[in-house]
Amino acid sequence: MAMKAAPQPMSRSEPVILLGEAGTGKTHLAVGLGVAACRQRRRVRFTTAAQLVNELIEAKSKSELNRVTNRWTRYDLIVIDEMAYVAMPEAAAEMMFQIIAGRAERAAVIVTTNLPFSEWTTVFPNPRLCKALLDRITDRAHIIDTGKESYRFRRSMERSKKC
Repeated sequence: MAMKAAPQPMSRSEPVILLGEAGTGKTHLAVGLGVAACRQRRRVRFTTAAQLVNELIEAKSKSELNRVTNRWTRYDLIVIDEMAYVAMPEAAAEMMFQIIAGRAERAAVIVTTNLPFSEWTTVFPNPRLCKALLDRITDRAHIIDTGKESYRFRRSMERSKKC
């Protein structure tokens, strides 16, 4: 009897959250997953949270927010790097929520973050919005802790020992 492969998070529209300190490989893993999705002929978009928010703010100022938001929902996979690294104004957090909520259970998202979920309220000013955003992102998510030890720091220390 042939065994079937387990369904992949992308085919089930399940989020992947890469959580860990700076330099632990979160972005590297996210890019690798994005490239794998591209090889499956999926539509993929990679951005940082700051770039996404800037794009949404600019679209809003040009009265193009609906068009831009709809475009973000059409990708098979979006990768949002550096989520919760920098504090966001409430309006920006609301637009970020629109993107995440619009994709929930319909299309895959990968998020990288160095901030534990319990500290996201320091970045997202509205506690209810923060809770709703976390609820959408973590629902059925594959949460991968990449650890605390920076690969870059370790590499630098190894180089300095050789000198």
